[in-house]
Amino acid sequence: MYNFYEFFAGGGMARAGLGSGWKCLFSNDFDHKKAAAYRDNWGDAVLKVADVGTLSLRDIPETADLAWASFPCQDLSLAGGGAGLKGDRSGTFRPFWKLMTSLIGENRAPQIVVLENVCGALTSHGGEDFSTLCDSLVKGGYSVGAVIIDAAHFVPQSRARLFVIGVKANIEIPRSLAGTNAMAPWHPPALIRAFQNLPSSTKEQWVWWHMPLPKKRVRGLTDIVEWSTDTPPWFSEEETKRLLEMMAPIHRAKVMKATRFGKRVIGSIYKRTRPGEGGSKHQRAEVRFDDISGCLRTPSGGSSRQLIIVVEGNNIKVRLISARETARLMGLDDDYVLPNNYNEAYHLTGDGVVVPAVRHLAKNLLEPLIVAADGEIEVAA
Repeated sequence: MYNFYEFFAGGGMARAGLGSGWKCLFSNDFDHKKAAAYRDNWGDAVLKVADVGTLSLRDIPETADLAWASFPCQDLSLAGGGAGLKGDRSGTFRPFWKLMTSLIGENRAPQIVVLENVCGALTSHGGEDFSTLCDSLVKGGYSVGAVIIDAAHFVPQSRARLFVIGVKANIEIPRSLAGTNAMAPWHPPALIRAFQNLPSSTKEQWVWWHMPLPKKRVRGLTDIVEWSTDTPPWFSEEETKRLLEMMAPIHRAKVMKATRFGKRVIGSIYKRTRPGEGGSKHQRAEVRFDDISGCLRTPSGGSSRQLIIVVEGNNIKVRLISARETARLMGLDDDYVLPNNYNEAYHLTGDGVVVPAVRHLAKNLLEPLIVAADGEIEVAA
């Protein structure tokens, strides 16, 4: 069995993705509401609810194979204020890494460190923040690489996320896990450009991680919709009309086209602020009918909640996405216990990491790396 620390744990979605073959030695989050959800699903034997900056080595037990850190994304997000790693929220990476540095000094460094965040981390502050993440790992004695994983490979949600993966530099990496060049789809152009802007000392420790492609996704947005729920309630006819009037002609045309399909059509809607004439800004409703939802975003990040639209001929129904639907979009099983409060459940799921994306990473990269550290498989020359 492998073991791990889970920092910025939220509701334990990284833990869910790692799976039953992993033992959590320690988990941490400062948010008491998320911690309540964590306890409901995992118990509280290893959970410490506190600001990461207040933790000390006395809080961290044993030595872990993996330290997972899904640190806050708001200051790195393209929709955020641009504070980056200097911000109050995304800046919590720094006390986390100070703690990791202390573990390294005590000869308790995890074999692997995974930093998960939004893709905006690649370009934040002209790439300096991404460089800071990678440089920190290299200075801590790790080789480093990164992958972009879009949740749409696994669940019907468009949600690309950055995973920076550091492995102890003295671990010989199996041939099957790394190459000399970037590999699609894990290394898109934005990641390649970010790598090119890294300092030469960091590039020397860079690894192009290789993973197999996942199997073709079988579930679409239609498959995750709760047909029997009236919570949240469906919009009134007047509310639906106002929403359609908020659409630009290209999006209204999508809805009108859906009315002519002769079958039930499911889509998702987000309200977004778009520029208008003369520099003014208008809130617009934007719809998609490709059987994939837009990226779940927490309202605290300045985004609207996602809507579900159901079109059957001229009958058009709209409502907020349900809490269970958001959980399904994150790959959580239906037995995962959600908060009773809708806003708390939405915030919990919208802030999380997609479970099957973590499982794919663990199965195809993290677990083989740990086995390699034990010298049990063929390594690269």
